[in-house]
Amino acid sequence: MDPEAARNALDLVFHMSNILDTGLDRHTLSVLIALSEMGFNPEALSAVVKELRRETSDSSSVQSTAPSAP
Repeated sequence: MDPEAARNALDLVFHMSNILDTGLDRHTLSVLIALSEMGFNPEALSAVVKELRRETSDSSSVQSTAPSAP
């Protein structure tokens, strides 16, 4: 795929991602597309993204509820 076609495809995927309110940025989408093209299971990639979000959410809620140091 030529670079312009790849850029157009990524733009389209990013637009759909925004419509679906996935919260994924262009770089993340690019990485996920590349991994899918390499043969990684898209459902497994989705599970990884969900788990990373859950871990990030859990760690941020722990930090916001932790008492501050004197």
